[in-house]
Amino acid sequence: QVQLVESGGGLVQAGGSLRLSCAHSGIIFSISAMGWFRQAPGKQREMVALMPSGGSTVYGDSVKGRFTISRDDAKNTVYLQMNSLKPEDTAVYYCNADLRRSDLRSGAVFRYWGQGTQVTVSS
Repeated sequence: QVQLVESGGGLVQAGGSLRLSCAHSGIIFSISAMGWFRQAPGKQREMVALMPSGGSTVYGDSVKGRFTISRDDAKNTVYLQMNSLKPEDTAVYYCNADLRRSDLRSGAVFRYWGQGTQVTVSS
């Protein structure tokens, strides 16, 4: 029932900006964290930004100072503002939600993913 839908990806020139959106629905469990990850062809998925509930937001070293994660709970949306984009930022960007599954006896945290949105930065 949990759904995460990314949007806002596209083609942008180096130095430009882009804002990604993640609309989420069906989240009835406690949110441990919301985040953004990315994956380029032939490379492992890497953390871009992670915003724990009640904790400090962390950013991947390669995006610190350039990307900002935020959320608007009234709109059930998480954003990733990307500035000063570089060609190496080209990747599929995935929204994720870490949910504490209170329906399970263990109360384990499960990681849910959106379908991804392509970001291409040209030089």
